[in-house]
Amino acid sequence: MKVIIPLAGKGTRLRPHTHVTPKPLLRVGGKPVMSYILDDLRELGVSEIVFITGHLKEKIEEYVRTAYPEFTSHFVEQKVQDGTAGAVRLARPYIDEDVLIIFVDTIFDADLSLVQRLPEGLAGVIWAKEVEDYQRFGVIVTDSDGNMKRIVEKPKDPISKLANIGLYYIRDHALLFEGIENTCKGPRGPGAEYYLTDAFQYMIDRGAKIRVEPVEGWYDAGQVDTLLETNRHLLENAGRALDPEGGTNVRVHRPVRVAEGVTLENVEIGPNVTIESGSVLRNVRVTDAIIGAKTTIEDATLRRSLIGDHVKIRAFSGEANVGDHSELLGGS
Repeated sequence: MKVIIPLAGKGTRLRPHTHVTPKPLLRVGGKPVMSYILDDLRELGVSEIVFITGHLKEKIEEYVRTAYPEFTSHFVEQKVQDGTAGAVRLARPYIDEDVLIIFVDTIFDADLSLVQRLPEGLAGVIWAKEVEDYQRFGVIVTDSDGNMKRIVEKPKDPISKLANIGLYYIRDHALLFEGIENTCKGPRGPGAEYYLTDAFQYMIDRGAKIRVEPVEGWYDAGQVDTLLETNRHLLENAGRALDPEGGTNVRVHRPVRVAEGVTLENVEIGPNVTIESGSVLRNVRVTDAIIGAKTTIEDATLRRSLIGDHVKIRAFSGEANVGDHSELLGGS
């Protein structure tokens, strides 16, 4: 089995951070978003991955080659942002067997080993999460056997509450790319893009059976508020919490994650706070925040904040969204 990971998006909802860091490399729970997925793939025994890159592609390549040298990695640039079908289409020269397709906007709790025991007769799997706010998502309509019938984007009526999360396994790769070619020859969809889900519909219309499987958890990493909520989940439930070592007059409200090499003086931190290595906090109260590496914060109260690396904050109170190598200085 091979893997396709499209990650060419610009991450506009996470600016200013994504001006210098690709969205998949933003850190949550103490490590980059995409590393949670790559760690799962390593455990699954995957050896070859095709990355569809775009914005800040050199940083993606450098990270993957350095942190995951065991993978045979291919990097293909999506020069024209023509949709999810267009992205996956670029991987075709490398795919000659069953394929797992993963979009890395989210972190999920899914049993990927299911692909190794999928019953004969099924062309693939689409993972889904049951949601109440179904109007916000593309939802999957299933038949009585739990196989996909169609995907409906942002329905007004509750025809399904199974949200499409961007995680797919396709056994019949030849029919998949036939469907993608057919999709990309037709009219563009909303946003002038070609959609991978149209290729799945092509497969189903020709008799393929794609099973819909639930995931236990689905955690968005695409904007500041949801990134902070995902950080909380990882600290509380995924073993990513780490109490500080040392410090002077430190009060901790768990869960927190404080990396080695952090200096804390007269601080109250948590809950839901991650602080990266080399940062310094003095006379600070902080809740619901991710603070990058080598950042200095003094005489401040922060809440619901996303702070980059090498930032200086002083005499500030409130919510902050501050990119790398920036200053936020209050007071006179």
